Amino acid sequence: MDNYKTRITPAKEDAVKALKDEFAGYDSFIFTDYRGMTVQQITDLRKALRKQEAAYRVVKNRYAKIAMKGLDKNGVDDQMVGPTAVALIKGDSANTVAKALFQAGKDGVTLTVKGALIGDDLMTADQVEALSKLPTKLELISSLMGTMKAPVQKLAATLLAYVESKGGAPAESN
Repeated sequence: MDNYKTRITPAKEDAVKALKDEFAGYDSFIFTDYRGMTVQQITDLRKALRKQEAAYRVVKNRYAKIAMKGLDKNGVDDQMVGPTAVALIKGDSANTVAKALFQAGKDGVTLTVKGALIGDDLMTADQVEALSKLPTKLELISSLMGTMKAPVQKLAATLLAYVESKGGAPAESN
């Protein structure tokens, strides 16, 4: 019986190198099963993710595993089984990308999140879903600013009411 050996061709090496180079530009990865998605649905999802400086890439598992190992991103082999597409994320927008992926699932797209590598942390599908439910950085900043602005608005309203109760605003001097 002959032992089957994979021939490493220059085309395969180039494909792995290109994937590794692409992955190197991103900080986090969410692995999904895209089985059942139409080309139009994938295109729409890619457009939505581009707005968040993320990409959505269908990958060949063997090449992606080699590329991830080359980047010292270990432990993701279990995520890359079956048809796999990866959401590639820059910076701290992992939860907004996760929100977009789960929203696509709610909108009728047959997309299943398998898990993620956020920074150096491996996450299960349930943990990614929990991440998607957290407020975004902008929502947190907005909430904080609203909280900080409220006392100043109350002070301004109180001072205005006091000035009006004393007969209006003082006359401007020239």
